[in-house]
Amino acid sequence: MTRTVAVLMGGWSPEREVSLVSGKACAEGLREGGHKVVEYDVKRDLRALVEFLRPAAGGGPDVVFNALHGRYGEDGCIQGVLEILAIPYTHSGVLASAIAMDKPLARHVFASLGLRVADGRVIERRSLAAGDPMPRPYVVKPIDQGSSIGVHIVRDGDNLAAVEAAEAAFGERVLVEKFVPGRELTVAVMGDKPIAVTELRPRTRFYDYEAKYTDGITEHLVPAPVPADVYAAAKQWALAAYQELGCEGLSRADFRWDDSKPGTLGLVILELNTQPGMTPLSLAPEQAKWAGISWPDLMTWMVDHARHPS
Repeated sequence: MTRTVAVLMGGWSPEREVSLVSGKACAEGLREGGHKVVEYDVKRDLRALVEFLRPAAGGGPDVVFNALHGRYGEDGCIQGVLEILAIPYTHSGVLASAIAMDKPLARHVFASLGLRVADGRVIERRSLAAGDPMPRPYVVKPIDQGSSIGVHIVRDGDNLAAVEAAEAAFGERVLVEKFVPGRELTVAVMGDKPIAVTELRPRTRFYDYEAKYTDGITEHLVPAPVPADVYAAAKQWALAAYQELGCEGLSRADFRWDDSKPGTLGLVILELNTQPGMTPLSLAPEQAKWAGISWPDLMTWMVDHARHPS
């Protein structure tokens, strides 16, 4: 069925440029799928956004494709606006989006399901000046950013003052976690079906922002060359997290796997992305393509499975 789809992109988070790339690619896929598409670069002007979505003259979009990334786009804020306006929109609702974006809160949900998380805790950023909060290596990350923005692995010899200064842009609290050695895995979920497991092999020190969005830096192996029990567990955990948070549409769960440990004992879930990237290098569309789902078909599936506010 042909629809008028409004693609929201841009925003003002640190992930603005990634969102613009995602939005343009999604708009093109929707057009290829036969939909009428209008693109909107979201600015910090709620009145203008509401007028675009619900123009006084009528004739607003049938559904919103949310291609925003980062704070205000995938943390429940824009979802709340769309709920109030009663406009169907892609991806998860307010609560699931908010919990998934809050890394400490999401960790509690994962642990309550019996899913293994890295040892960690939330600390005041300034307390880093007093010394290491746990033995090195460990990871320092903002509590509510995506795309590995602001993530630092603190190793022997690293300057802790520089890490503390870099984190200042993201608030007063940070999450510190024990670094899990080994391999990077990810699983996309469409509806109630985990698609596949991808292993990521970055040529940088870890799978950071540059490794995610620069062509040629990271090798994507799908299906991941891991033991069958690890492969199955990653898919099962991704689905369990998706269901417990109440996610909808497309999501992606990220893992570390310490392959020096037997069986699945080294598997650790890091986070769940309710709005995974949709750039040409993004992982969820890559898994969909591996499963035989074309880009236009994936876009149509997402608007077909849009959330309808009550």
